[in-house]
Amino acid sequence: MPAQIVVEKKKLKNPPLELHYLGDRVLRQPAKRIAKVDDDIRKIVREMLQTMYSKDGIGLAAPQVGIHKQLIVIDCEPDNPANPPLVLINPVIKQVSKEVCAEQEGCLSIPGVYMDVTRPQVVEVAYKDENGRPRTLKAGDLLGRCIQHEMDHLHGVVFVDRIDNSLALAQELSEHGFSMQAVKHIA
Repeated sequence: MPAQIVVEKKKLKNPPLELHYLGDRVLRQPAKRIAKVDDDIRKIVREMLQTMYSKDGIGLAAPQVGIHKQLIVIDCEPDNPANPPLVLINPVIKQVSKEVCAEQEGCLSIPGVYMDVTRPQVVEVAYKDENGRPRTLKAGDLLGRCIQHEMDHLHGVVFVDRIDNSLALAQELSEHGFSMQAVKHIA
């Protein structure tokens, strides 16, 4: 079995998968658990990675490309060929730190929009890797934030749903051609 899925970190003119954008219903549908990690899943992982690198992303959840599976790919160092991407299948947050921090986030499904989001500083997540092996990871900083951001997608949540300042959000969204109507605030 291969240790990891290898994909060249480069931009493709025509990435294999099509991104969906804020306002598209597919982003709001919860993803389904993956029963079996097989070659079909690994093919989706490869195509998701190619699409993510092509769009200058550091994370991509399957629902963003219209695939309703609990599958996430992350690479916080897309310019470093030696750093392998992280593949999380059926991820579950086991623990979060009491400490929270606000950092700027963006999303491939809401291009151009960047706003501060408050999240736990550290997160512990259990998941299966691309070979179906159970794994646990404790992550903070950018990786921890990225995991939480992408996991939100698996539950039909986008980062703008977590923004409290509606005025700033409305302005930022309209500047980039998006509507406040597409936002579903989380209490």
